[in-house]
Amino acid sequence: MSSNQHGFMKDRSCQTNLIAFYDVVSKKLDSGDAVDIIYLDFAKAFDTVPHKPLLSKLRSIGLSEVVCTWIENWLQDRVQRGFVNGTFSTWNKVLSGVPQGSVLGPLLFNLFINDLGEGIMSNVSVFADDTKLCRPVNSIQDVTSPQQDLDQLAIWSPKWQMRFNVDKCKVMHLGCKNMQAPYTLNGTALGKSIMEKELGVLV
Repeated sequence: MSSNQHGFMKDRSCQTNLIAFYDVVSKKLDSGDAVDIIYLDFAKAFDTVPHKPLLSKLRSIGLSEVVCTWIENWLQDRVQRGFVNGTFSTWNKVLSGVPQGSVLGPLLFNLFINDLGEGIMSNVSVFADDTKLCRPVNSIQDVTSPQQDLDQLAIWSPKWQMRFNVDKCKVMHLGCKNMQAPYTLNGTALGKSIMEKELGVLV
């Protein structure tokens, strides 16, 4: 499992996530660097994990066919329906999502997004689906790296059928010499933020 992931992991928590990440940020700022933090937001992350690609990933990391078949049987043939104004909808087959409230659900989610940070040049920190990047940006050349990371994530996202809620993805520019460079994700400009509530803590 990636060392960037702090959610649903033994001896890791919201606290370890925040301390580890912002310790890096603080040290960069103390050394005089400007730093950009990019906060990413998945749209309904746990509900949209596609079952077939999930099973493909489980096989690719070396889980036995017996285990993969057991998980496949556990996920398939699930149905759901809604209830609005006293009326039930028709039953629909569930083709995506990890069962929330289950023991396996969080583990399957972590395994599914485990390769999210591969090839990313910025510092990456993840707690379940809450993902953030940070990188020193002291020149125009420095700014290209976070944008390249976002471009890579824009490729990862449709490949694995996980959608970013771009309207909720934000950039925080830190440091008195910060150039406040613009960034885009999937062709949409990311909004700027001077304060974020992350894992229950105002930053």
